[in-house]
Amino acid sequence: MEKITRENLFKHLLVYQLDLVGKKLIDTLDDDHWHFNFTITREKSEEFKKYALKLIRKTYKCNKGKGEDILITFLKELGLRIKN
Repeated sequence: MEKITRENLFKHLLVYQLDLVGKKLIDTLDDDHWHFNFTITREKSEEFKKYALKLIRKTYKCNKGKGEDILITFLKELGLRIKN
């Protein structure tokens, strides 16, 4: 496993999130609307957020508030929809 840096953090988080729902990064290449077609449960989403926030804070060496801002940016750009 390669070291997680600021440059590859979002890719790592995307792969981790897709893995939670049983998908792979290659699956996104075949589906132009993968943001809408792939969904995550609320429980898995909370699990992901805890993992992601801890990793973001470690990678960026930032406080919780700044880490949450970075996480929100990721979720808006690449995050999966939560299904009810």
